[in-house]
Amino acid sequence: MKYYILLLFVALSLNSFAQEVVKDGKTYEVKNEKIFKDGQDVTETLSLEEKTLIFKEAAVISEKIKLVEKAKVEAEKLKKEEAKAIKEAKKAKKEEEKALKKKEDVAEKLEKENKKAEKARKKEEKAQKKAEKEIKKKEKLQKKFEKAEDKLEKAQKKYEKLKRKGKLSPVDEGKWLDKIDKLTEKLTKAKQKM
Repeated sequence: MKYYILLLFVALSLNSFAQEVVKDGKTYEVKNEKIFKDGQDVTETLSLEEKTLIFKEAAVISEKIKLVEKAKVEAEKLKKEEAKAIKEAKKAKKEEEKALKKKEDVAEKLEKENKKAEKARKKEEKAQKKAEKEIKKKEKLQKKFEKAEDKLEKAQKKYEKLKRKGKLSPVDEGKWLDKIDKLTEKLTKAKQKM
């Protein structure tokens, strides 16, 4: 592509040395301060006024060509700058998308970690409640055991006291022994549950 552009500029610059000027229906070619018609030098045969007009028109044409070339160069430059700007805009957009994706990934990761932490917290609370329930249950069983032990002890003391004093009839003694057996069973059950 560069070679084509270079070739185009060379061709245009070569043409800029020889301008074709149309005057009174005749085509003149101006090269290096000389005027040619059909390939022959006619500079000396033309009047000073005609020469001046032809040179002026050639100069105007030359200026137009230079302006066109300059405009083409400027257009090419603008095109390159525009392409560069587009490329930079795409790059910036890509980087912005990448940064946005990274932010989204971080936010997603953070959200997952928060959910995990929440789940762990709930699990911990559940375990704590279970442990508290277990402690209450053990305390309740301990109280039952102590109560059963206390009742058995009191019943045994009362039985022993009544027996020593001789205030027990054989029927009462049987009742007291049954009562002590039942209290002993309750105490054993309470001990097993603990």
